[in-house]
Amino acid sequence: MENKEKNFISAVIYVHNAANRIERFLTTVINELETNFEHSEIICVNDSSDDNSLDVIKKVSNQAKSTSISVVNMSYFHGLELSMNAGVDMSIGDFVFEFDNTNLDFNPDMIMKIYRHSLEGFDIVSASPNKRLKPSSRLFYHVFDKFANIKYEMSTESFRVLSRRVINRISSMNKTTLYRKAMYANCGLKTDTIKYDVVDKTTEAIDKRERNYRSGLAVDSLILFTEVGYRFSKVMTMAMIFITLFVVVYTVVAYFTLNPVEGWTTTILFLSVCFFGLFAIQTIIVKYLQLLIDMVFKRKNYSFESVEKLTK
Repeated sequence: MENKEKNFISAVIYVHNAANRIERFLTTVINELETNFEHSEIICVNDSSDDNSLDVIKKVSNQAKSTSISVVNMSYFHGLELSMNAGVDMSIGDFVFEFDNTNLDFNPDMIMKIYRHSLEGFDIVSASPNKRLKPSSRLFYHVFDKFANIKYEMSTESFRVLSRRVINRISSMNKTTLYRKAMYANCGLKTDTIKYDVVDKTTEAIDKRERNYRSGLAVDSLILFTEVGYRFSKVMTMAMIFITLFVVVYTVVAYFTLNPVEGWTTTILFLSVCFFGLFAIQTIIVKYLQLLIDMVFKRKNYSFESVEKLTK
């Protein structure tokens, strides 16, 4: 191809126990980058894989002619977000592709379609599969969109391309990105999403560590980026007010019209609800403080064991 793109392109790929998928996926990315760009690099973030993913990456890297390929070996399992933070921090491209998984369920030309769309004035362009979401994912995005103060509608994304301006702005906002999609949606730059038809419906396996990580990330993201915690606290406070008023009225009426023995049941009910509400609110406050401490003071809370340069 004669007229290749002049922009330097970085591709960051998250890899965790992907030995049966990474060869096909990495080969596809290498071919697309070398066909369309003069200068490119690929950074594979090996998030403590237990299989031979690293060996497969090293083998496939021999196919690269002009693309530089590196591997970041995380010291222990960090999960998607922190691992991708590490890879993006090391990238030097004018535009950066983020591949959140190695499930090649899209046509390879989607990579260039996403990139060219970004050249039309979008700093963030995401590729989202046009398929029915899992019930848990559908519930998460519904709650997130309902209680988050952002116009951008969240959805499942396979990969995205970012301009260097996005990365610089996110870095200036906060060094630790707990949930990248929410940070991108809140950065104020122009964003768009392109849907694609799924060409391979084979889903990648998710091990127990990654499944637990995703569940924890969902809870943390809802608390940090939405008003779920505040709404819950507000509802509990209103409920406690109504119960308090009811108990006061009941106590006054019983005092003047009845001959009560002991108000044990009423007292226990009232105290139980009050303590539940107080502890629920306290838990949310503590969680907020924990997340704020993590983001403010643990500026780059990931660690990697080594960085291997596989190609020149």
